[in-house]
Amino acid sequence: MADDRTPRVLVVWCPDWPVAAVTGDDPVAVTEGGRILACSAGARAAGVRQGQRLKLAQRLCPALELRDRDPEAETGRFEPVVAAVEAFTPRVEVVRPGLCAIPVKGPGRYFGGEEALAAKVRTAVADALAREPVPDAAPGAVSVPGTDATPATTPPATPAATPPAPTGTEHPPPPPAQVGVADGLFAAVLAARAGVLVPAGRTAEFLAPYPVGVLGDEALAEVLGRLGLPTVGAFAALPSEAVVDRFGPAGAVAHRLARGLQPRPLVPRDQEPDLAVEQRFDPPEPLAEPLVFVARTLAEQLHQRLAGAGLTCRRVAVEVACADGRTASRLWRHEGGLSATALAERVRWQLQAWQGAGTFAASGEAPDAGFALLRLAPDGLSPDQSRQLALWGQAVADDRVERAVARVQAVLGHAGLRRIEPAGGRGPGEQAVKVPWGEPYEAAGPAGAPWPGRLPDVWPAVVLREPVPVRVLDEAGLPVTVDGRAGVSARPALVVFQGRPGRGGQGRQERVDGWTGPWPAVEYWWDQSLARRRARFQVVLGGGRALLLTVEGGAWYLEAGYD
Repeated sequence: MADDRTPRVLVVWCPDWPVAAVTGDDPVAVTEGGRILACSAGARAAGVRQGQRLKLAQRLCPALELRDRDPEAETGRFEPVVAAVEAFTPRVEVVRPGLCAIPVKGPGRYFGGEEALAAKVRTAVADALAREPVPDAAPGAVSVPGTDATPATTPPATPAATPPAPTGTEHPPPPPAQVGVADGLFAAVLAARAGVLVPAGRTAEFLAPYPVGVLGDEALAEVLGRLGLPTVGAFAALPSEAVVDRFGPAGAVAHRLARGLQPRPLVPRDQEPDLAVEQRFDPPEPLAEPLVFVARTLAEQLHQRLAGAGLTCRRVAVEVACADGRTASRLWRHEGGLSATALAERVRWQLQAWQGAGTFAASGEAPDAGFALLRLAPDGLSPDQSRQLALWGQAVADDRVERAVARVQAVLGHAGLRRIEPAGGRGPGEQAVKVPWGEPYEAAGPAGAPWPGRLPDVWPAVVLREPVPVRVLDEAGLPVTVDGRAGVSARPALVVFQGRPGRGGQGRQERVDGWTGPWPAVEYWWDQSLARRRARFQVVLGGGRALLLTVEGGAWYLEAGYD
């Protein structure tokens, strides 16, 4: 019989954690996919926001330092935080670097209730963040075990401590962590972002005002918006049977989350199948690098066992044992969305984090100490209802794609192979972002929402990385302008392209045979620091070539071209 009891979960959230793993003076921002992923307090004060294009962010903050995301460094710096939370319970689940969770039931009773537990965890994490950061290890420099090592409606919680300001080119101080408690991980993450403790049984009430987009299903959110159900509470009020009939298994999972329940009902089993995979090393392996290669094989075996049993898991435990008896274990969030390669990458991050934190680096140990065991154990098993397997034993196309992706990522690295995801925006360069294969993506804005000023189909075939300055003139040779009411001063007659750098001259010019527009776009008019006005034109030149031009602040740019 299914059990709808949802366990209480405490979540620790460190805002803008990717910034904590980079070096540089404030203001600094971390980029991914050509956009701002996270930024420091100084950058945010200048108007930089998550999801912004790099050009806009640098315009708002000329002194902004841009850094690529470093997942390994994020994991390494997050290890002391996880260790601080682990002092309250060994069942620490790392959702991603900067976000971890623990069950509340046992620790809450021991430490005097949820409020007392949350306060103690918040203090412990603040102390861990206030300590001197552990230096990052060089890539591939992993020490040997047994030798010396050289690691919006609720007011937010008040931080317990603020780390000291950095000097020189040290890591910028991480922002204060926030703690939240609610029924289930999904609601607990939102509670941590708000910095609140949601009373037991009132999670559905807490979730009700949120937009349906927080459920993580963009297509479902779009349909619900058209049906007049824009909030989680309105969606949760629908009958479960009707939701399943209309939206299928994915809609049923989202509906359970909206009601403050587990994504899937817990079904008791007579005996949990043992699907863990492990590799023993005899003699013990003194280096960690071989464990990374073994982790790829183990991750493949784990996925095959789960697929063969028709199961998926919510977490994967990475367990390491040394010849001298020392052990370490860490839970990583899985939810069936991590490929074998992505799971192996997290094993590597975790090994380096343990090495950086000194978990396997104590002096005076026996000289034969080394890694004796690497084990991957799935946790939180449930039936896999996310795909339909082929009949008669044939391999499905998704399986072949995953195997091909794993081979390519093994050569290029996890971020070397990316997929295209739709994103919200008005310009052609804003319509899609590149995301590493196997990683989840949350769009800053819904791609299907109304975007006043967006171009109609057909979209340009070639979009420039950076717009190229051009000049647009009328028949009299005067610049064509666009006023605040989107009125064009004269018919565009000539497009003058920039000359090549170092060769002098103003470049070539071509006549305009046809044009249409403008499509004005007024963005962030409510925020003076982010506000911008621009208009786009489609023009056909004398040779039949079609271009997309943009005018902003009186300057013209070539943004894209049509085939």
